[in-house]
Amino acid sequence: MRRKEYAGTDITITFDMKRCVHARNCFLKLPQVFDPSQRPWVQPNNAPAEEIAAMVRTCPSGALAFRKEDADEMIPSINRIAVLENGPLAVAGDVQTDGAESEARQTLCRCGLSKNKPYCDHSHADGGFEATGEPTPKTPPTSDDRGGPVTANRIANGPLKVTGNVELITGTGRSIAKMDKAFLCRCGASKNKPFCDGSHKDAEFLDPID
Repeated sequence: MRRKEYAGTDITITFDMKRCVHARNCFLKLPQVFDPSQRPWVQPNNAPAEEIAAMVRTCPSGALAFRKEDADEMIPSINRIAVLENGPLAVAGDVQTDGAESEARQTLCRCGLSKNKPYCDHSHADGGFEATGEPTPKTPPTSDDRGGPVTANRIANGPLKVTGNVELITGTGRSIAKMDKAFLCRCGASKNKPFCDGSHKDAEFLDPID
């Protein structure tokens, strides 16, 4: 899906509706710029470009992005995946998902209900998904490195295979594990969340991948 663009004098904001998880950061922090009750709902000239860029960087899903002549968005030097309470995996870093270009921010489905897999589309809320954001799972071997490129690829009808240096953290920032490879649950049924334990087979999870 092509991103919708909202061009201002000093900054251009882009938006991908299918990636939005309705965190409402944009409206709560800059309602004069991001107001769904207005048309167009994005008004990039209603605040300083630096203020808008700072807010866009807090969009967890990457649904919002920006272009600005003197300040491109930087990829974080530490790759991290945060486990959100009753919600998705919030990814930040040099992570390439399903062969797409690396993005600074993404939210990946872990409830199994998204209609836009591997990305979260907020279906966990309507589906009543419940899973702690403060897990204490059995973890894989740890790695001391947390930077460099990472790939996250769906396995058909199975977990998300993450390869590369990444730190897995709870929703409040507590470290769970530093990994160079992991298989993360995306069916919502694992008893060792956020890791896969094979439960997708009994749950008959289906995501064949085109």
